[in-house]
Amino acid sequence: MTSPVPPSLPAAVLWDMDGTLVDTEPYWIATEFAMAEKYGGTWSQERALNLVGNALLESGDYIRVHMGIDRTPQQIVDELLDGVVARVEVEVPWRPGARELLTHLHQAGVPCALVTMSWQRFVDPILAQLPEGAFASVVTGDRVELGKPHPEPYLTAAAELGHDPADCLAIEDSNTGATSAVAAGCTVLCVPNHVPILEGERRVFADTLEGLDAAGLARLVGGRAAQDVGAVHP
Repeated sequence: MTSPVPPSLPAAVLWDMDGTLVDTEPYWIATEFAMAEKYGGTWSQERALNLVGNALLESGDYIRVHMGIDRTPQQIVDELLDGVVARVEVEVPWRPGARELLTHLHQAGVPCALVTMSWQRFVDPILAQLPEGAFASVVTGDRVELGKPHPEPYLTAAAELGHDPADCLAIEDSNTGATSAVAAGCTVLCVPNHVPILEGERRVFADTLEGLDAAGLARLVGGRAAQDVGAVHP
């Protein structure tokens, strides 16, 4: 009896940042509440969580309307970035297992891209805490015309790495991000954090990245893919 062929590694891994690589959502939320207090607006945890995974200018417009403050979306985004950059320069809140998995993938020769709706000036201090070349491509929200849940960010990252999105694995913590990755053609490893992620096609779920190496990632995603095929073709 022959042994089953081990699942192959993805051609590339495309990482979301906020909530996936780093747990910076509390930094954003704290800055939003500080802005509401500063300008006499109203805000809530529920409204803050509605912004998870969204493009920054869209979030700025949402804040302008729902916080009820006399600031433009661009002014709101600039002030938000000032607040979160200041916090992340003091401490980068890494998600459990994220840096270790990134290291394993690099050692296994799997190229990685960062695909985030945050802007470059917020991304820079986080990248500075990682080994040079950890990401072969960095796609930020100020580089694309259409943000998540549109597929453009993930299509851009896959193209820059020279791979078909169908051969790439995305790692996401939000339904907005997972929708973007699936629309681009990727399989998505969903690791919910602050908000739930809906079940769906090409979505594989894990509670954490902790303890997961490159081979374990391949087994997790490959095993689920085999189950999905079996469900369709008994």
